[in-house]
Amino acid sequence: MSWTEVRRDDRIVEWERTDGHATLRLRRGPNAWHVRFDRLYQSSEGTAYESRRFDDEETARETLDAWKDKYDVDEA
Repeated sequence: MSWTEVRRDDRIVEWERTDGHATLRLRRGPNAWHVRFDRLYQSSEGTAYESRRFDDEETARETLDAWKDKYDVDEA
């Protein structure tokens, strides 16, 4: 599967997984960057949530890219 950008504004960029059961979000806060993964309970993999805070954008984006690979699933 792949990820599709579904939201972009001055603070948030969000991607949705092709199956519609998971999202990734990069958010710029007043003092930090936040990356979060959220998978719905309807997913065959079950529910999951992970969130991390970063002081710099580069590290946040590196984590986001790693999570895109980590939380991707093969289409059957």
